[in-house]
Amino acid sequence: MSEQQKNNKEEKKPNFNYYWIYGIVLLGFIATYFLPSMANTGDKISEIEFFQSYLREGKVEKVNIVNKDFVEVTLKEGSITPKEGEEVSAKALQKEFTILSIEEFRNQLFTEVKANNLQDSVEINTVERTDWKNGILSWLLPLLVIFLVWIFVMRKVSGSMGGAGGQIFNIGKSKATLFDKETAVNVTFNDVAGLEEAKEEVVEIVDFLKHPQKYTALGGKIPKGALLVGTPGTGKTLLAKAMAGEAKVPFFSISGSDFVEMFVGVGASRVRDLFKVAREKAPCIIFIDEIDAIGRARGRNVMQGNDERENTLNQLLVEMDGFSSKKGIIMVAATNRPDVLDQALLRPGRFDRQIVIDKPDINGREAIFKVHIKPLKVAESIDLNKLASQTPGFVGADIANVCNEAALIAARKGKKAIDNKDFQDAIDRHIGGLERKSRIISPEEREIIAYHEAGHAICGWYLEHADPLLKVTIIPRGIAALGYAQYIPKERFLYNSDELSDQMCMLLGGRVAEDIIYGKVSTGAQNDLERITQMAYSMITLYGMNERVGNISFNDQKGDYNFKKPYSDETSTMIDEEVRKIIAEAYERTKILLTEKKGDLEVIAKELLEKEILFKSDLERLIGVRPSEMKPPRKPDGTGGAKVGQDSEEETI
Repeated sequence: MSEQQKNNKEEKKPNFNYYWIYGIVLLGFIATYFLPSMANTGDKISEIEFFQSYLREGKVEKVNIVNKDFVEVTLKEGSITPKEGEEVSAKALQKEFTILSIEEFRNQLFTEVKANNLQDSVEINTVERTDWKNGILSWLLPLLVIFLVWIFVMRKVSGSMGGAGGQIFNIGKSKATLFDKETAVNVTFNDVAGLEEAKEEVVEIVDFLKHPQKYTALGGKIPKGALLVGTPGTGKTLLAKAMAGEAKVPFFSISGSDFVEMFVGVGASRVRDLFKVAREKAPCIIFIDEIDAIGRARGRNVMQGNDERENTLNQLLVEMDGFSSKKGIIMVAATNRPDVLDQALLRPGRFDRQIVIDKPDINGREAIFKVHIKPLKVAESIDLNKLASQTPGFVGADIANVCNEAALIAARKGKKAIDNKDFQDAIDRHIGGLERKSRIISPEEREIIAYHEAGHAICGWYLEHADPLLKVTIIPRGIAALGYAQYIPKERFLYNSDELSDQMCMLLGGRVAEDIIYGKVSTGAQNDLERITQMAYSMITLYGMNERVGNISFNDQKGDYNFKKPYSDETSTMIDEEVRKIIAEAYERTKILLTEKKGDLEVIAKELLEKEILFKSDLERLIGVRPSEMKPPRKPDGTGGAKVGQDSEEETI
């Protein structure tokens, strides 16, 4: 039986419910409390029956007056006639009854004894009897009930606050999850794909935990901490788990938000407890996910100050200074906001290394696809390189979601294996949302959408610096998308002004097409206008791509511009004017292009109305090969390509 099966078997065992013990103890006390009063020493009789049927007839041997309100009577042997074949038991000779007034009972008793000459035959005693059980239980039982209620409430509170760390008496204890030999992490570096550079740096840290002598023999010191920096979904947490799985050492995992509670001092106490336990388990790895929750720069924003968070950060800084790397404690943290972290946290001696985990390139995405399709039943015709080229900008989490969606789509269609069409549908759903076949669109709106998307496609086809077109569709998707054109962005990191200008023209293609065909525009270009506005402002205020404003960048990475702009009102007016000018020029340039290519626009729109979706091969069939792809490559001496004075078709626009 495998380790996983053993763990599952243990998890299926029913847990013993301790509330049964509480119930049994409580019932025992209640029974002990009430049983003495219910356990009769004799038969119940009335006071009148005692005098008339027993005392006056001389059947009474002894009378005990107990605690001034209770009378026990013992009859003489032979005073009761037994049934045929039976003997009179000793209990049958015992009678009892209660009295209202001891004085009246005494007077009547002595009067009856004297009147019937029973002074020598009846023994009369007054008894003071203490019931110690009732005395103890009268105050012990309420205390027991209160204690059981308190235990029940504390268990409910601890459960709602999250396990052992949520116990009211353990609120200052660390809430970190420990993975050790019993609960080992099964993730290894083989499960991490597309992060080759980051893995190289992490492997060195793991190697130190395995072979510390290799580094200490040369006098080297391993970094105390490593900060994993990257956008959400790139695999920061997965890489940290792989470190624990490879190093085979205790691994403490905790989120930055788990340190701070509503109570003052809890965060600092939990930090101290975490490092105390880590020292006992050394060598080990401490992983803090989303460390920006407690590691934000102190004193940056006075209006949003948080003393408890800053106290937690101060304690973390002290603890990181206090432990030595010789003890084998490695601090690893992850964040997607390194710009907001406190500089004291990032200095050498604390987080010595910042390991950047960027979005994977096409090779990295292909490797990630290989990892995620291992548990899937895929067709042999799957082209992973094509899938990687169709998913630019996707991170590991996105690709994992695409693979899962493809499996669900194939299962919904009753297929035995997942093919390329299923993956393509999953990518479309991830980008544009769920296909809305049930959405009712009038023929007039459908025609407008077709010309709008055809305008995007034509601009992307003839502009040199536009991204290559993958497909264009008028099928509604998601919440607001009535159609979209999908491109394959090039793997690049730098853009010049010409490339950004072509991107803006491509975004404006839909609105300009509506203007040319109908002489008016619709609300369908909202998202396009938002993107070109942001792009135009970035060109001026971030990238310094405007001659009038100059080579100035107002990028506020540190958050210093929260309460004031770093430029005057005159500069603000100038920026607004230049943004409008850039967008107006792009609009006019787009209008010239689409007016010249109006015939192609009509062809694409009509084909969209008929087929609803067109691919790159369809556009090549309808309007020819993309001009920029026909241009011959330039020779090493600079010759070739378009000759001087004979610009290609898209360059004249």
